[in-house]
Amino acid sequence: MNPTFVQSYLFFGGRCDEALELYRSALGAEVDLLMRYKDSPQPQPPGMLPSGFEDKVMHATFRIGGTTLMASDGCEMGTKFEGFSLSLEVATTADADRIFAALVDGGQVRMPLNKTFWSPYFGMLADRFGIGWMISVKA
Repeated sequence: MNPTFVQSYLFFGGRCDEALELYRSALGAEVDLLMRYKDSPQPQPPGMLPSGFEDKVMHATFRIGGTTLMASDGCEMGTKFEGFSLSLEVATTADADRIFAALVDGGQVRMPLNKTFWSPYFGMLADRFGIGWMISVKA
């Protein structure tokens, strides 16, 4: 069997609405589908969700540029994103500066935007949810 494609699925542990809003405002993300647990045609098994998760995001798909990502609040509070980063290529240093500043708000700079041997402008950060981002200007 050969898979046709791979998509990233991000679990935000109760903060998916907040993440989608950040990505909408910072990156122009467009939400294509959003379903809450309370709207599921099949009820969740007893004890599967923390109290108050009925209004949380069960499943969402959203687009950043030509890439579709999926997201959810998952089935528990809290997240830990490790071992990967999302790489974003932009056209100008002004775009990189604006997007970097928006995504790093409440997060952490891992490498400030600067010239590198592979990109005229590149930087790394973790946003307030712990998602790693690598921002580069197209060479």
